[in-house]
Amino acid sequence: MLFNTIDFIIFFIVVFTAIVIIKKGKYQHLVLLGASFIFFYYSNNYLIILLIISTILDFIVGKEIWKTKDLARKKLLLILSIAGNLGLLGFYKYADFSILQFNNLADSLGVPIDIELLNIILPVGISFYTFQTLSYTIDVYRGKLSPSESFKEFALFVAFFPQLVAGPILRASHFLPQLREKIDDAKNNFRTRQILIKSSNLKLGLTIMSFGFFKKMFFADNIGLFVDNIFQNPLGLDSFSMILGAIAFGVQIYCDFSGYSDIAIGIAIILGFKIPINFNKPYFSTSPSDFWNRWHISLSSWLRDYLYIPLGGNKKSRERTYLNVIIVMFLGGLWHGAAWNFVIWGLLHGGYLACHKIIQNKIPSTRFQNFTKNRYGKILSILVTQYFIFLAWLVFRIHDLDLVLHSMYKYVIWDFKIEQVAEIISSNQFPVFLIIAFFVLNFISYKHGNLHGFVTKIKVQYWFVFLGFLLVTILIFQTGQLQDFIYFRF
Repeated sequence: MLFNTIDFIIFFIVVFTAIVIIKKGKYQHLVLLGASFIFFYYSNNYLIILLIISTILDFIVGKEIWKTKDLARKKLLLILSIAGNLGLLGFYKYADFSILQFNNLADSLGVPIDIELLNIILPVGISFYTFQTLSYTIDVYRGKLSPSESFKEFALFVAFFPQLVAGPILRASHFLPQLREKIDDAKNNFRTRQILIKSSNLKLGLTIMSFGFFKKMFFADNIGLFVDNIFQNPLGLDSFSMILGAIAFGVQIYCDFSGYSDIAIGIAIILGFKIPINFNKPYFSTSPSDFWNRWHISLSSWLRDYLYIPLGGNKKSRERTYLNVIIVMFLGGLWHGAAWNFVIWGLLHGGYLACHKIIQNKIPSTRFQNFTKNRYGKILSILVTQYFIFLAWLVFRIHDLDLVLHSMYKYVIWDFKIEQVAEIISSNQFPVFLIIAFFVLNFISYKHGNLHGFVTKIKVQYWFVFLGFLLVTILIFQTGQLQDFIYFRF
């Protein structure tokens, strides 16, 4: 079920109305849980069984890990959780990719083997909820989190519909306490929290949702058509057209993905929940490390806490630190999709981060950001960082490896031809205007704070006018056929 459909608007109104009518907390939570399963079933049909399997597995394993005092048994249970979750993810996401690579290898060796592809349907959201349930089990194993006593409570954490299929990736330590409220007694007990719809939350949530819809349906969808046209034949593009295409796709994927996150965060706020932000103006980052502190924050922090640090982080030798970064980003790239371009994209970012660490080690003064405190130094840092970030977006967007290498060559080695890019700009003035408008609005937000904070504070009558303006603008400039969110594919 796509957020940008009438089906979802009706669905959310029904859920919201039920929450308002039902006053008792435990029944409100049951409504949310049932709605979340309906939402997922609508998107995945029978593949909802995979979500249920992961939920049951980690609920049971978490409780067993907590109860046992035997360290060997704890490790065995943790391995069971990891193997079960990653086994499902690996089969549904990477089985056909693995078969294809095996067939290609056999063919290159002259071995007459041709295993038929399984043509497996990728369950929407499996990459997200797998990481979500894994973090719960690992935190219980580490002793950082006590297991959930209620299956209903844990199931709602896993299946909470606003962020279920494309994040942000939730942490149980942050979400589960929001389902409870303390009972005022000496035993420090808790009970199911009643969901109260507050006018302030309703206004803020609708504002953030509106910004999310605007990002997706006005910016991302219109720019997306432009991007598709540019990359129909990458072999025919000159350098400046390639750079324009990379920038356009960078804007598209940001507006698409952060738009989804905004809608999810807005819905959660309306229902009285806080879920973490996923983006913080990544195109104003001054280094690769800064970029990953601002882009897909819930994923980058997950990779840091559950992969990078367990591998040793930066506590071992410098060479091992560089290797750890590259391994983590390689796996992060593979998490995005079963294709070599995602692997290369992850390795590129791993290389960026490793190079940044090498520079910091060779030039210690760069660690203290003295250079970026200077106005011109900061501008230069942003421009250089984004040059490499948008180079990586080329790899993300183009799946054919031969075309990827050609596109990267054109992006890096300029041919200084301007006729083609001038023609592209002249015949696509509206998408180009949107790209420029995006950076202008982003700059204003970067300098003065998030715009939705300002909009929420204006008088109600002006607030309605502003939301009406966004809605009318979306309707006037909609592209026609509804387009999926890009991260639904992962």
